[in-house]
Amino acid sequence: QVQLVESGGGLVQPGGSLRLACVASGTAFRFYDMGWYRQTPGKQRELVADITRGGSTNYVDSVKGRFTISRDNSKKTAYLQMNSLKPEDTAVYYCNTFPSASWTWGQGTQVTVSS
Repeated sequence: QVQLVESGGGLVQPGGSLRLACVASGTAFRFYDMGWYRQTPGKQRELVADITRGGSTNYVDSVKGRFTISRDNSKKTAYLQMNSLKPEDTAVYYCNTFPSASWTWGQGTQVTVSS
């Protein structure tokens, strides 16, 4: 059974940076396209960035130029480098497969951007 564990969130001031990590155990991670998603209370979870098995990346317009998704297949880990953070980036961040979430969601990691 695949287990996803996200980490790296926290409280940061506007303009600050965070690096999120997601470890996927129990799976051949390298064969999957991966995505970072986020969710705020009362809203549906949204995909913010994805990375294919080959390393191609895509971003939602609201994070382009600020967020960078990457992966280390040897560590079964996906990363999300978030720079120039804005209050509207506040959310719980999750990772899962892309384009559809195939695995059970992890607990997520809370990102709060506030002064």
